[in-house]
Amino acid sequence: MTEKKKLKLGAVITEPGSTEKYETGGWRSQRPVIDVEKCKLCGQCWMYCPDVAIIKGKPYKIDYKYCKGCGICAHECPFKAIKMVEEKK
Repeated sequence: MTEKKKLKLGAVITEPGSTEKYETGGWRSQRPVIDVEKCKLCGQCWMYCPDVAIIKGKPYKIDYKYCKGCGICAHECPFKAIKMVEEKK
């Protein structure tokens, strides 16, 4: 298992590779929140997440260490079970 690295805001990754090596969640200004009552476990959010930040399970969860807040999961959810809210630091 590789050691996780934290990046400073505005950091540049100059080598190709997996974002699994870096905790990139500190970059977001909005975060997705899953309403477990509306979620039907369809997997659309998991399938479309470009950062593999959705964790399958009952209920589905967001790994905020890697979520950049792009909102694709909320946009793709057919049940409107994911809401984007302002990130509070």
